[in-house]
Amino acid sequence: MAETKEYLPWSESFSVGLQEIDEQHKILIALINRLYSEAILNKADKSTIGSILNELIQYTIVHFSVEESLFRIFDYAEGDAHQNQHQQFTKSIINFQRKFEDGAQIDVELMSFLRKWLKDHIMINDKKYTSFFLEKGFKSSWSKERSWAGKIWDSITLK
Repeated sequence: MAETKEYLPWSESFSVGLQEIDEQHKILIALINRLYSEAILNKADKSTIGSILNELIQYTIVHFSVEESLFRIFDYAEGDAHQNQHQQFTKSIINFQRKFEDGAQIDVELMSFLRKWLKDHIMINDKKYTSFFLEKGFKSSWSKERSWAGKIWDSITLK
């Protein structure tokens, strides 16, 4: 029986106060937890781990695209700096993916990096834009039918 454990449990302290963004963050956390369970706890096969890692990277890119679109739409002053953080993170996890494809194991180093980066990024950087977005008219509540990420994700996964 496969062992499961939340490596990074969702906490309301992660909430940025914008439900759609929070839902996306929950998905990212769930993917990190799946990667941890399969790679660290269950020692799953390379194909399974690679698939989860790829899904994490693809969903991260979708999530970042949503945030960065909002930065442009609302003319968020810190958008460029925030986008630079996204680019650095994306480069880092793609580098981990290349190492994995070349035979490296998904290890505690990667998992620690993912957990620390996501926690710090949400708690420090993402929370900065909440009041700005709300003042500009972004709704704090979420409608799955009108979800930005859902539309982008569906267009990628349905091809």
